[in-house]
Amino acid sequence: MTRTFEDRGIDVENTRRPDTEVDPFFLRRWSPRAFDPEPLPEQAVETLFEAARWAPSCYNDQPWLFVYGTGEEERKTFLEILVEKNRQWAENAPVLAVLFARRAFTRTGKANRWAPLDCGAAWMSLTVQARMMGLYTHGMAGFSPARAYELLKVPEEEYDAMCAIAVGRYGDREALPEEVRAMEAPSNRKPLAEVAFKGTYGG
Repeated sequence: MTRTFEDRGIDVENTRRPDTEVDPFFLRRWSPRAFDPEPLPEQAVETLFEAARWAPSCYNDQPWLFVYGTGEEERKTFLEILVEKNRQWAENAPVLAVLFARRAFTRTGKANRWAPLDCGAAWMSLTVQARMMGLYTHGMAGFSPARAYELLKVPEEEYDAMCAIAVGRYGDREALPEEVRAMEAPSNRKPLAEVAFKGTYGG
């Protein structure tokens, strides 16, 4: 059975309102920056990546590669990959990872232009599993791909560094730097009418 963790005293206001009926789960999924540094059980961490493993992909090629760290020394390495602004808050996350997309299909060696899409599906699967367990995730574009290849020993010619990821329980919002704390709330979305069109674009 999947272990769950209860949310701990989160006092962040969620102003999200759907344009049409949707499961409240999606409104409760957001990307905080306040993480509790308490380590996660190894089994819980494995469960997150197991969920990602079952994501759909073109020709079932499964182009995703997650490299992650949980211990203090491992996380120091991952923090070196992040830009300073992200490092300020991500240092508390008990799990840090980088997601890579394999550039070519395994069977044919041809370029796989769908790999980023498939890796997005794997990332979302991990995120959904995390929320089902009472955990939170935050994906980051603010990282150095060059440092990721160097420090994590992932071959650049084979993989495209997509994003960095922080995972953990919700932590102390007040401990965040003031500038970061001001952003600590679930963000809203564009209206449904701007992102989905029936028949033709603009129709």
